[in-house]
Order: sequence, then C-alpha cells, then structure tokens
Amino acid sequence: MPYLRFKGFDEIFLREKAPLFVEEFARVAEVPQEKVKIELLPVIRITDTPRSLEIFMFPRELGKHDCIAETMDALLTHLGIWNVHIFFIPLTSRLYYKDGQPLKHINWLPGYEMEENRTNVENLS
Repeated sequence: MPYLRFKGFDEIFLREKAPLFVEEFARVAEVPQEKVKIELLPVIRITDTPRSLEIFMFPRELGKHDCIAETMDALLTHLGIWNVHIFFIPLTSRLYYKDGQPLKHINWLPGYEMEENRTNVENLS
C-alpha cells in the first residue's frame, strides 16, 4: 500500500509510465517507492464516464491529499491525459489485515506514532 488504481487507461501506456507515477507519488506522499502499488482495473463503460485514479492510502492532512492530487493531475496532463477524476479511499490501519492479522506497525508512515498512541489510549478506556 498505497494503491493507485487506474480505470479507463491503456495498459501499454500505464506499464510504460508506472515508474514515473511511483516515483512522483512516493516523493509527494513521503512513502518508500517499494510500498506504492499500481493496478489497472478493466472497465466496461455503460454511460459516458471519465477516466479515474483511485488512491487507497492511510489518511494524511488534507493539504497532503491536495498536493498528491495536484501532482498526479499535473503528471497526467503532462503526459497528454486530461479530465481524470482523482479521489482517495482512506484506509484505516486498525482495519487493514495482512495474512489475517491486523496491521500494527507502519514505521514508514508519517504520523503513525499518533495513530498508534490513539489506539493504545482507546484500548485502555
């Protein structure tokens, strides 16, 4: 995680540009590049729908989300892709599981200490 899920994009284009998306996203979101995952979702358009980029990630401050969206939009525009809807689907560390176990340690995530401390305080209540 985080996951960048593209809908309505050409697979060859996305495979070619994936390293650029990973690099820029990781830089702005302040996450290690190896944590960024890219997926292409096949879509059958029933009505006229725009291309979209869904970003699944642990929440940051709103300004960080704004900066990520602006950066991804600028990159897409630079690559000749316009009118992409970008939206975030926030993940909750307490509801994220790997191998059936809750995710407890996210040492690379800015602000993780606050989430962990908040969880510890809630568990004491």
